[in-house]
Amino acid sequence: MILDGKAVSEKRLELLKEMIEESGLYPRLATVIVGEDPASQMYVRMKHRACERVGIGSIRIDLPADASTERVLEVIVKLNNDPDINGILVQMPLPPGVDTGRVINAVAPNKDVDGFHPCNIGRLFSGDPLFAPCTPQGIMTILEEYRIPIAGKHAVVIGRSIDVGRPMAALLLNADATVTICHSKTGDLKEEARRADILVSAVGKAKFVGPDMVKEGAAVIDVGINHDEDGKLCGDVDFEAVKDVAGAITPVPGGVGPMTIATLMENTFKAARLETCNSITAW
Repeated sequence: MILDGKAVSEKRLELLKEMIEESGLYPRLATVIVGEDPASQMYVRMKHRACERVGIGSIRIDLPADASTERVLEVIVKLNNDPDINGILVQMPLPPGVDTGRVINAVAPNKDVDGFHPCNIGRLFSGDPLFAPCTPQGIMTILEEYRIPIAGKHAVVIGRSIDVGRPMAALLLNADATVTICHSKTGDLKEEARRADILVSAVGKAKFVGPDMVKEGAAVIDVGINHDEDGKLCGDVDFEAVKDVAGAITPVPGGVGPMTIATLMENTFKAARLETCNSITAW
């Protein structure tokens, strides 16, 4: 079974558009991008197009690549204090001259629609999330949409990054899976991966996961965006070799990526609703 993230995202965005229209709210998202990285520029354009599609207002703030950490923080503080802005997204990665940790910590938790602030990560790991990072939450939506059982299953996450691997493990644990996180220091990674009913790869290595790492019938989720030796776009998973072993698999492209943007839109609407209802817990 191909887990079509693009189709799921289309369905979710149409539903979200209806919900926003019915709510009478006008959510607004601010994006902050530092520098001219082509991939980051493309991702930000895609996010603004999605905003326009579902009825979310958006503003874009571009800063030069040589902007100081203090300059970026000034912009974030201004957005934090702007009552018309519900969500703030700082496009990653930031240039080497900008302190990424300070920037993430500066975003108000109730506007942190990327879910990276330590308060939001802490709530996620405590089992009471407000905003979860968009890629892992999008994966949970795919699993739910295709009715792939999670409770009681063994899930293996390859990768321990704070934006994907660790929050992915927390979400799966919150859904009653038994979770193993694997990384570069894991002994016999292949054997660990072969035990997974749900295998999530987020290592950023082209075709890293082959059929010898996949349990027959497992659900395989590919987070990677890479290029193979021929320059073709591919994921962490050797799709052609693994698809006949897996019971379900996400393609690249068209799998996890579209769900990341759809989840960002959902988080932004959630932020607007929470602010309107004055129901955000004090931090």
